Amino acid sequence: MEQAYFITGTDTNVGKTWATVVLMRYFKGQGKSVIGLKPVASGCIWEEGRLVNADALLLQDNATVKLDYGLINPYAFERPVSPHIAGKGNPVELKVIGNIFNSVKEYAQIILVEGAGGWYSPLNQHQDNSGLASVLNLPVILVVAIKLGCINHAKLTFQAISKDCVVCAGWIAVCTEPQLECLDDIVQTIRDSFDIPLLGILPYLNIPDFDGLAENISFT
Repeated sequence: MEQAYFITGTDTNVGKTWATVVLMRYFKGQGKSVIGLKPVASGCIWEEGRLVNADALLLQDNATVKLDYGLINPYAFERPVSPHIAGKGNPVELKVIGNIFNSVKEYAQIILVEGAGGWYSPLNQHQDNSGLASVLNLPVILVVAIKLGCINHAKLTFQAISKDCVVCAGWIAVCTEPQLECLDDIVQTIRDSFDIPLLGILPYLNIPDFDGLAENISFT
């Protein structure tokens, strides 16, 4: 493994999975081998006798190394609710996720780990995504859904990441609405608020073109 990142967002349904796949395509375009992990997922469905998550399957499909699904998404919960509620009978253990990460990190040059929900979204009764990022000791990439209210959400999340003494490697703006007034001004306001690089702006699309979107990503 050359580098790994923890992907978090300002909320749930902000485009973290799309952003993660776009990053996977970007790194593949750089000639890198890449794996995407989604250790915790709610809202899973039964398929061939096991619970699977659509987002985790998308990460599996876009990897250069084909891992068993159980390594990509070890905690798959059927109920579409917070993992600390959905997983009461099988609570998330960060140590288990850490062991899985360590077992696969030599399989690829780049590993992306997508969190569940926002930075402080609980994973079990006592720990949240911030704790998972710390256990894995990974720099964070923050995904911001560009919409009304996102400036506040972005500032609060970045402040929380900084408070937890976790390195934030950059942020990605995801346009989640087909039409939004003052989009450029909103992005610039957030950009001026952070001392971290804007890695890319992903325009709104009904149907994803991940290779095309990957052209909007830039690491300096």
